[in-house]
Amino acid sequence: MNNSSNKKTFVIGADLGGTNLQAVVVDESNSIIGHKHARTESEQGKDHVTNKLVETINGACAAAGISLAEIGAVGVAAAGAMDIPNGVVLEAPNLGWTNFAFRDRLEKALKKSVVLENDVNGATWGEYHLGAGSGCGDVLGVWVGTGIGGGLILNGKIHHGEFFTAGEIGHTVLTPNGEKGNRTVEDHCGRRSIIRSLTSQLASNPNSMLHELTEGLKQKIDMNMLCKAYSKGDSLTQSVINRSADLLGIAISNWVTMLAMDTVIVGGGITESLGQAYLDRIIAAFKADVFPPRCKECRIVATELKGNAGLLGAALLAQELVNNEQARR
Repeated sequence: MNNSSNKKTFVIGADLGGTNLQAVVVDESNSIIGHKHARTESEQGKDHVTNKLVETINGACAAAGISLAEIGAVGVAAAGAMDIPNGVVLEAPNLGWTNFAFRDRLEKALKKSVVLENDVNGATWGEYHLGAGSGCGDVLGVWVGTGIGGGLILNGKIHHGEFFTAGEIGHTVLTPNGEKGNRTVEDHCGRRSIIRSLTSQLASNPNSMLHELTEGLKQKIDMNMLCKAYSKGDSLTQSVINRSADLLGIAISNWVTMLAMDTVIVGGGITESLGQAYLDRIIAAFKADVFPPRCKECRIVATELKGNAGLLGAALLAQELVNNEQARR
């Protein structure tokens, strides 16, 4: 790549999940100038997903009107626990991957330098620099989707910990005597658990509007139904969602009590769909339990970048990689 001063440096930010993958081209002003989306199709295996990501990256370049040759580096935010220095996906349940040397495979396919990061670390990094965490001190990111993911920014850096897996807050235990599937933050607060709880209680709540929305359970409860029932004041839906928000607020109070962070950013599909009422419930539960009382000053705010948080965070990491490579020359 020509890195002369009059040549722009473009980078790729990619977000790889179990269902969908996206890639964007980002310019030097951190603006997205090209975007491509695809289905992950993880059931077809590692090689297929790698090829899909390569195709999507090339599609983002085409949308931006540039070639892959003009890309300085690629950042990928992927769901799962990572060995960051070695670029290995240690465990990604949503992708079905274990101990996969993903960075090497992708670098070989793209012939570009690649930086790999956990998806919520990437999203929190994006918010820290360009969104709701801009100008803040230490930041905790909590992303509420199918499950629960977390990211930590401490002293201005992504905190990976000794084993490079710090931030897996969805797997912290809330109910130690619960059975498997009913113990962790993710078990109680993620979309999967909310829908499971609603489905199990529908028969004993004949007046719930979910009966009408699901046509008597001919259809599974989906996110649109969930949001409609919640906003319309359906008592069953509000009860289940409010309980999950209360438990998430309690969990956040534990993390802030431990690390005394000044900002918590809550993102993910559940947060974006349910809006301020959901966030307010989390905040109330947090303030009831956090210690000492001064920690109530911690700001709990919604994502500003929303679906672009992970993409922009990954792009920022790619730009950092470019800068480091240029500095070594």
